[in-house]
Amino acid sequence: MDHYLIWCNLKNSSKDVAFCSDVDAYLGHLQEQGLIEGHLIMRRKLGLGPAQLGEFLIDIQTRDLAQLERAWALAAERTGGTEKLHFPVYTAAKDLSFALYRDFPDAFRSAEPDS
Repeated sequence: MDHYLIWCNLKNSSKDVAFCSDVDAYLGHLQEQGLIEGHLIMRRKLGLGPAQLGEFLIDIQTRDLAQLERAWALAAERTGGTEKLHFPVYTAAKDLSFALYRDFPDAFRSAEPDS
């Protein structure tokens, strides 16, 4: 499983619950289309965490990079129902940071190399 991670803050922190609802709607839409496997939304607790990372962490899970690329391609079209769901998410966020992780060990590296 690949994990596309997004850290962010909100432009208006009083809209925190609406933001989470919008993220769920958008990513649920992508999941229904088979473009992602699932997602999680997390919020920093007690102010603990690196200052340079945002208060919110979104974990988008995909089988592989090809699936993630298809999701990105759909979002990049900026049209139709997908854009209506995506727009309230990206316009609410600021201070974004991104990372790509994988479950480990995975099928590519399930054993120690021969010595």
